[in-house]
Amino acid sequence: MNNNKLISRITVNPEQCGGRPCIRGMRIRVQDVLDLFASGLSAEQILEELPDLEHEDLHACLYFAAKKLEHPILTV
Repeated sequence: MNNNKLISRITVNPEQCGGRPCIRGMRIRVQDVLDLFASGLSAEQILEELPDLEHEDLHACLYFAAKKLEHPILTV
């Protein structure tokens, strides 16, 4: 799956979850998935915990987080 299709799986709606990034309009936040990965769960375990998700959603969360961290830092 290309990166544009991955990022399109992440939605932001000011009326949902306080405007935090969610997955495909569901009330599953990107942060929730990242927290599960950080807690040591595998992709398969996350998909068991959150059966509405698909593998591509997990990839989209990781890609989204990586892109958010990729920004130039200017020092003076």
